[in-house]
Amino acid sequence: MSTTAGDRREEGVEFTHEDGLVTALDLETGVAASGESKAEALSMLAEALELHEGGGEPIEDEAAFLREVGIDPEEVDADETPPPWLE
Repeated sequence: MSTTAGDRREEGVEFTHEDGLVTALDLETGVAASGESKAEALSMLAEALELHEGGGEPIEDEAAFLREVGIDPEEVDADETPPPWLE
């Protein structure tokens, strides 16, 4: 089987620098993560890719999780439409 340039998915990671942060973008999936250095951005990207691919632990207690990350569960509208990237 042969491939042409138009058939190939881009592979690798692209870095951008903005406002003191480095963003690492996985070209194949479009998943991105940021950090204060390339190493931190890559580490965060590895975690984001694992979650993107279905890894991680399920959230048992959503309200407790929201409080843990600094969000008041009472202020979250459960009927709100999720952002397009989560649909």
